[in-house]
Amino acid sequence: MAHINLPADLPGIRGPMAFSPETAKPLNELAEILLRDDNNTLSRGERELIGTYVSSLNDCFFCQNIHGALAGHYLQCDIPTIDAIKVDYETTALSPKLKALLSIAGSVQKGGRQVTPEQIQRAKDLGATDKEIHDTVLIAAAFCMYNRYVDGLATWAPQDRQYYVERAPRRAEEGYIDFDLYK
Repeated sequence: MAHINLPADLPGIRGPMAFSPETAKPLNELAEILLRDDNNTLSRGERELIGTYVSSLNDCFFCQNIHGALAGHYLQCDIPTIDAIKVDYETTALSPKLKALLSIAGSVQKGGRQVTPEQIQRAKDLGATDKEIHDTVLIAAAFCMYNRYVDGLATWAPQDRQYYVERAPRRAEEGYIDFDLYK
């Protein structure tokens, strides 16, 4: 049960956003820019995967599953593949550059000062641009905030992971701005 009186039928972040539309708007705008903006050399799937990975490190069930389903949708892979990435991305078929960016994201999740010059240099050596490194750090930091928002209010999350997979195409189409929280 949520710590405050949230709409009972809205899981995860949707409940707090319906509770506080004035804060939902800028949070959704940030998510839209970070995860969907087309002026980015990281694909939508790669950016969703960064958020998924950070959410898994934070043990935020709702966020890692909804964004994992979105990453799977964009990257055309299944949930077991996303799960394998969350457990040990180094042993997966991801590009070396994305692996380097996930390493940076994992350090940000622990604390911003955990990112090392060696991690940044490795990412650059593997082709990451300053913009990609910037966005990785910001996505990781933002997801720490989103995860704490969801879990700090003790929101509920559907336990059937198929729920998230079924929602992913619609969320991919609608984005994060001006969507109906109640659908």
